Amino acid sequence: MQEIVKAVILGIIQGATEFIPISSTAHLRVIPALLGWKDIGAAYTAVIQIGTLIATLIYFKKDIAGLTTGFIHSLKTKEYFSDPHSRLFLLIIIGTIPISICGLFLKKFIEGEARGLYVISAALIILALILFVAEKTSRKEKDFSRITVKDGIIIGLAQALALIPGSSRSGVTITAGLFTGLKREAAARYSFLLSIPAIALSGLYELYKERALLLNENLLSLTVATVVSGIVGYMSIAFLITFLKTRSNLIFIVYRIILGLIILILLSNGVLTNLE
Repeated sequence: MQEIVKAVILGIIQGATEFIPISSTAHLRVIPALLGWKDIGAAYTAVIQIGTLIATLIYFKKDIAGLTTGFIHSLKTKEYFSDPHSRLFLLIIIGTIPISICGLFLKKFIEGEARGLYVISAALIILALILFVAEKTSRKEKDFSRITVKDGIIIGLAQALALIPGSSRSGVTITAGLFTGLKREAAARYSFLLSIPAIALSGLYELYKERALLLNENLLSLTVATVVSGIVGYMSIAFLITFLKTRSNLIFIVYRIILGLIILILLSNGVLTNLE
């Protein structure tokens, strides 16, 4: 029963923080540590992200169908980038390449030293400040359909920064989207769609690579955490899309800075240790 409760808590944390730009990894490292649990590891985290992946597929099913249909149609017309649906479909694929390459080459670092709490706190604070600059300087005038090839490449490159624990995948891509002039809602929408291939690849890769350990010893825990993360993740997507229609990211910026400072204070006072 204790493992089930733990899985539910981890699923709630993952689902609530994956899409809001406050870093799911930071919360999955800090909260379990404060509760006296060992670090669940990057592999476990990647697998329970499949729940939030499913939530994304369900929430954006109409967008996904439209982009896919547009790309298939472009195969006949050869208008791959002039048609907005086909262009966005291809940009999501292209935008996944940087994070995939970096993930493979930096895998050991990402799963090891990079999960240290000093790295996480620094990423929380520094990228919060960059998001603040984006909020203040962005024109916020472009809709989702007006994302250009240049915009897609910039956001795709930025997504690779999400490999740094504490940065937040949605945080770095929304920030990049704002810098390209996208409206907040459009930046968030593109961010979530862009996350689909990356989350799918990392989750399935870790599930296959660590299948003996994850499925034999943690199958029930993984299943519960994944289902819970999917349910909470769906609600999280709906919340943020609605929230950003009328409000800025300021509350998340302040939260990130406060959380980063709290982690540093807890580290300095020995309440937390850097690599637990």
